[in-house]
Amino acid sequence: MITYNVAIKTGEEFDAGTWSYVYCTLIGERGKSHRTSVNRGFFGTLKQGSVTQYEIISAQVLGPIYFVELEVSKFFKQNYWLCSSVTVETPEGNTLQFPCYRWLDSCTIRIREGTAKRFCDDLLPKFQSHRQDELQAEQKLCRWKNELPNLPKGIDAQSVDDLPMDLKFSCVKELDFYVSGSESLTELTLKELEYKFEHTWNKIEDFDHIFWNVKNPTAVFLKEHWKEDWVFGYQFLNGFNPVLIEKCKEIPKNFPVTDAMVKESLGSSTLKQEIQNGDLYLVNYQIFDGIPANVIEGVQQYIAAPICLLHFDKQNRMVPIAIQLKQSAEDNPIFLPSDGELDWLLAKMWVRSLDFQHFELVSHLLRTHLIAETFIVATLRHLPAVHPVYKLLVSHITYTIYINTIGRSKLIGSKGYTSQTFGVKEDNNQFLSCKAFLALTYRSLCLPDDLEDRGVTDLKGYYYKDDGLSIWFAIHDFVTKIVKHHYQNDMEVQDDPEVQAWIQDITQVGFEGNKNSEFPTSFQTKKDLCKFLTMVIYTCSAQHAALNNGQYGWGSWVPNSPCSMRKPPPTVKGKVTMEYIMESLPNVHQSCFQVAILWILNHTPWEMRQLGDYKEKHFTEDKVQRIIGEFQDELKEIDRLIQERNANLVLKYDDLRPKNIENSISI
Repeated sequence: MITYNVAIKTGEEFDAGTWSYVYCTLIGERGKSHRTSVNRGFFGTLKQGSVTQYEIISAQVLGPIYFVELEVSKFFKQNYWLCSSVTVETPEGNTLQFPCYRWLDSCTIRIREGTAKRFCDDLLPKFQSHRQDELQAEQKLCRWKNELPNLPKGIDAQSVDDLPMDLKFSCVKELDFYVSGSESLTELTLKELEYKFEHTWNKIEDFDHIFWNVKNPTAVFLKEHWKEDWVFGYQFLNGFNPVLIEKCKEIPKNFPVTDAMVKESLGSSTLKQEIQNGDLYLVNYQIFDGIPANVIEGVQQYIAAPICLLHFDKQNRMVPIAIQLKQSAEDNPIFLPSDGELDWLLAKMWVRSLDFQHFELVSHLLRTHLIAETFIVATLRHLPAVHPVYKLLVSHITYTIYINTIGRSKLIGSKGYTSQTFGVKEDNNQFLSCKAFLALTYRSLCLPDDLEDRGVTDLKGYYYKDDGLSIWFAIHDFVTKIVKHHYQNDMEVQDDPEVQAWIQDITQVGFEGNKNSEFPTSFQTKKDLCKFLTMVIYTCSAQHAALNNGQYGWGSWVPNSPCSMRKPPPTVKGKVTMEYIMESLPNVHQSCFQVAILWILNHTPWEMRQLGDYKEKHFTEDKVQRIIGEFQDELKEIDRLIQERNANLVLKYDDLRPKNIENSISI
């Protein structure tokens, strides 16, 4: 008899252990070992966080170990077990790692040794069959949902109960999510009850009543300075939506700003001179033009489609110099800093309101959450767990489908948060998100290309750009090393049927409604593959952090970022009163709901996994582990440099510090 020493590691997550019956069999080139019990019902040893040792006997030397087979059958009732990994020591003295990291219940699975294998590396029919069986099983579990043709496709699930166990939150994370949500909503509901007889706030200072316990340093600063033009302009660079500002190459024809209008802002200079100097910038919300406005509890809301002209002045500040609230010229004055104080304040409020709604529905929801889900579903459907691209991406796709499924039922749609608070109508037909998806391009998701296309690569004080590029290139360097380790030349990429099926499923099925995005439909070179993988990882980690981490700081003082406007945009100057402004701003219920939801979405989770934290050892090769270590060191250095820069700033930009970036979208 031949003895193999086997160590089975159970996950550390809450309730990861099991009292199910578990049997283990080793399958090698020359046959199978004895089927060995490794857990005996209620008195078993596969407990949370445990590493348990077993001797598995074989009648003969098995040769190379092809699979570890785990058979799980319930003891009394369904009881999932989180198997992290299995380690096998052979009689020849070799130690083999078999990563699993799956929740198992009443099933039989075979797991492979951890060395990454492409399709062409698996020459034996049993390996090819295993890959095919795994993908067929995943494709049955992870089906595309075809409900809305003009949005990225996601998983076919009505609720989280329809999701496979491996796509759900851990118990700790789920508890954290619901506890934080309950705390926030309860507190703000009590605040709202204090004003149950007051539908509308009476004065700006009344917003203090839902701001009294805010300790976020950005929010505290903003409350005191939100009316200042430089703070208004700064938010286009480093606020919650820093992705719209672009260099002004010419004044739009539907925005008839003249030199006389901006003379007070530009002094002796002219619009033409400032364009030539590269110091004029635009933020254009044309996408809102034609989008229907919401009706909340019978009350009509209003939206606009502003154009905002900004000047990068001699003090290196981005300041607004002209605002037009609609795209057409009729009844559409251009508001200026030289206008009356209330006219200018209301015009800026309108821009901030549309920026907030664009941020939540387009930049945040569509361009991180929804497109990430498309990447994830295709990954699960076409890349087996042994594939190097799967191993690279798996830590960046954790929990996203779960949080998106909750979001679809709680936050968006005709009965969600947006329909109760936002001025733009975004019901089950998803008007704004659909329009934005049809205009989505591949270059806009690749940070260096996007910055170049917007003409902002040299813009000073644009920390979103500076920190984002540092992280983008660190990810790209990491990805390139991984790809080069597994693909020797471009032909090997072209000939990989699984990675080609993956990209085709993303762009031709997942993004089916988008016809002009220039997304790749195949990979011809290693360079193509590296860029796309960098974009996926960046979108699922750093880009989401840049668009999520700052929303409470910049959005909890409601007058700075109103979720809706309840009066139409002014059509003439000189008639705005403070009473009109207060009637325009969100009512008590909308304001309380806005602050509560922002707190939930910006809450630091108990179980936070930072970018580069690959606790699950999907890659077992020593060289790849060294590459991972180099990536982690680079992220630490980026974090140090950001801290060093922030020490000299009045407003610290922390959103893209690597320590504040999660590996995946989980909130």
